[in-house]
Amino acid sequence: MNCPACNIECSKFGKHRNGLQRFRCPQCGKTYTEDHARLFGAMTVPEDKALLAIQLLIEGTSIRSTERITKLHRDTIIRLLVVAGERCIALMDTRMRNLQCKRIQADEIWSFVGKKDRNVKVDDLDEFGNAWVFVALDAATKLIPSYIVGKRDRSTTHAFLSDLQKRIAGGHRFQLTTDGFPFYERGVEDVFAGQADFAQMIKLYGDYGQHDAAGRYSPSPIIETIVKIRDGRPDPRHISTSYVERQNLTIRMAIRRFTRLTNAFSKKLDNHKAACALHFAYYNFCRIHKTLRVTPAMEAGLTKHIWSLRELLS
Repeated sequence: MNCPACNIECSKFGKHRNGLQRFRCPQCGKTYTEDHARLFGAMTVPEDKALLAIQLLIEGTSIRSTERITKLHRDTIIRLLVVAGERCIALMDTRMRNLQCKRIQADEIWSFVGKKDRNVKVDDLDEFGNAWVFVALDAATKLIPSYIVGKRDRSTTHAFLSDLQKRIAGGHRFQLTTDGFPFYERGVEDVFAGQADFAQMIKLYGDYGQHDAAGRYSPSPIIETIVKIRDGRPDPRHISTSYVERQNLTIRMAIRRFTRLTNAFSKKLDNHKAACALHFAYYNFCRIHKTLRVTPAMEAGLTKHIWSLRELLS
C-alpha cells in the first residue's frame, strides 16, 4: 500500500482488531488499513460461522441442524445459501466453456418443491410440485458441465440440451448417452445437429406389485435393457448411464432436501436451485473424487489445484 499523501510505500504496522493488515507511512506517520471486503457482502455474519454453515449444508445437514450447530438463525442460513448459490451459478456459467468432453451421460433426478404433484391445487404457486434436475456428466473426468432444474417436459429438455451445447467447444464431437425419455430424441437432433454420436439406454423394470409391505420402497428389478442408436456412430462399449446414475446417489446423500421420506424438502424454488448450484460447483472444484484422486475440474484441465470453499465463493 502506498501513502496517498506522500506517494511512497508504507510498511506493515500490525493488525486491525478485525484481523486486517495495517500499514504506516515512514514519512508522515499516518496509518492505513487494507480494504475490508466482506465475503458475503452486506451480511454481517462472522465469516468463519458463515463458511461452517455452508460446509454443513454441502455435507447433507438440514437447515435446522445447521442452526443448532452454528447458533445462526435459519433465515440467515437460507440467505447464506442463496448468496452462495448465486455465486456458484455465475462461476459455473463462466468456467464451463469450450469443454472437450468425450463421453457425456445425461439423466434426470426427481425432487419436489412445496408439495408433490398429486397434492398441488389450482390456486397453488406454479413452482409447487415436481422439480426434476437434468444432469450431464463426463464419464472420463466425472465433471458436471451442465444441469438444469425444471419440469420433466419438452421445454426443460430442450433448455438443458441447449445449455450443454454452449459448454462444449465449437466443432468438438462427443458421444452422448441418455435414458429412454422420449423428448431427448428430437431435442438432440434439433440442438446438436449431427455434432453428437447419440444413443439411448432404455431400462425396463419389473412390477412394483412384486414387493411386499416390508419392501415397498425398494427399487424394482431391471428385467431388460434396450440400446437404441439414434444418431452417428456411438461406441457400443461406452453406451451407458451408470456414472450419472451413481451421481444421483451422491446428490441425494449430499443435498438434504433430496432425501426421501423426510420433511427436509424445499419450500421455495429459488432455495432449491441455490442448493443444486452449490452442490455441483463444490463437487466440480473442491471435492476430491475417490477414483480420480483429484477434483473433476482438475482432471478436465480447468484448474491446477483444489479449491477451498472460500475461494469457491469469492
